[in-house]
Amino acid sequence: MTLRLHDSATREVRDFVPRVPGRASIYICGLTTQTSPHIGHLRFAVAFDVLRRWMERGHGLEVTLVRNVTDIDDKILAKSAEHSVAWNEWSQRYERETSAALETIGVRPPSYEPRATGHVPDMIELMERLIERGHAYPADDGSGDVYFDVRSWPAYGELTRQSIDDMTPATDADPRGKRDPRDFALWKGAKADEPHTATWPTPWGRGRPGWHLECSAMAWRWLGEEFDIHGGGNDLRFPHHENEQAQSRAAGFGFTNFWLHNGMLTTGGEKMSKSIGNTLTVQELTKIYRPLAVRWLLATVHYRSALEYTPTSLDEATAQVERVEGFLRRALEAAATTPDALRAEAADVALPPAFSEAMDDDVNVSAALAVVFEHVRRGNAALASGADHEGVRQTAVAVAGMLDVLGLDPLAPQWDGGAEGDAAALQALDGLVSERLAARAAAKKEKDFATADAIRDALAALGITVADGPAGVTWELATPTPAGDRPTDDSTGPTTTQED
Repeated sequence: MTLRLHDSATREVRDFVPRVPGRASIYICGLTTQTSPHIGHLRFAVAFDVLRRWMERGHGLEVTLVRNVTDIDDKILAKSAEHSVAWNEWSQRYERETSAALETIGVRPPSYEPRATGHVPDMIELMERLIERGHAYPADDGSGDVYFDVRSWPAYGELTRQSIDDMTPATDADPRGKRDPRDFALWKGAKADEPHTATWPTPWGRGRPGWHLECSAMAWRWLGEEFDIHGGGNDLRFPHHENEQAQSRAAGFGFTNFWLHNGMLTTGGEKMSKSIGNTLTVQELTKIYRPLAVRWLLATVHYRSALEYTPTSLDEATAQVERVEGFLRRALEAAATTPDALRAEAADVALPPAFSEAMDDDVNVSAALAVVFEHVRRGNAALASGADHEGVRQTAVAVAGMLDVLGLDPLAPQWDGGAEGDAAALQALDGLVSERLAARAAAKKEKDFATADAIRDALAALGITVADGPAGVTWELATPTPAGDRPTDDSTGPTTTQED
């Protein structure tokens, strides 16, 4: 099978053929460390974590993934000054918080995680190269600014299919020293009201890097002049990714072969606001919900679709988690095996063809998850029959293998503990449901079917489905149909920003 991915540049789903056989190289734009990240900020990291896992498991590729840290920019300087904290201390505080949040929801560390401030020499070299080629110029007003000349690059606008003449400069763009108001800053000259520690010397004067230059320099440093995939949120396509592509190719680099853009997390059809986002940090949510439920919410909608967050979203994700976990734990008991043994077997099992086909189809996790739940349904039916223990074990192995690709295996050590009190709550729930089922069985034995039906209906109202089978009664938490339809090729979804 061939992995096919939607290239935002061509707006087509194309076969992914790595530049170097057996290896894949990915650069994704990380967060600007200026505030606490909410779950909307982290969706991109989960989306590309799933892609990375599938490339490794489904295609045996060795994946190099670079996720940068933008640790210097206007917003960091403004917020740190507002709170009377050194800018680098402010940035490092939120870098640590972001790393902890990503670890909590099971995002694997990148191969490299470069900081912008650690790559100033690479940026200077890149600017010199662009100036020599006639695509950049230092401002002639002595400010120390260096700009990219957009009109020097005829292909400018090709990523987002725009004409330069149709573009309007950003309203907050600094116009000093520009030849054209649409030219963008590669380097920002030092300003009197900004800390000296936030500047570095260059041949054109002290200053600090522009946002777009940072990513081009870091991608070049860690992945070379050409690599396989550049990714990020679809809100970054313009101007950030457009500018990255222009300056990198103007410097003579092949740059990226694929552009992948994920949809945003929305509330009420609009981008998640700071006021709402502040209550949706991983740190706050995992006081109430399992970290696995948070990841489930972010991972199980097609990466290009917008993900609409509602007050019940995490309750629904929790129900889905508990459904698959309930099956796996009952299967372990029936097969008289352990979680470690099941996971070891799942690590090498051949995955169901329908699951692999869905994942190869532009990482269609919605369709892949449908395969997972079909196996859970069949496994529960086999458990209810009480006959085919080997079939139950094989189904459980397949389910664990598929969930591992998505980073959602509830038996994985990553999820031990979950939210505070979660294991105790699950044990208490099992005890309470068992007590009610015993009362139902007693009522049926006395032919008091009205009481038996009332108990069943009361449990159903709480989201607990009771099934009578030849081997006895089983129960599981009811689960809504997995959300997230496959987007159309030109779908972009409502936007938010990774930097807000």
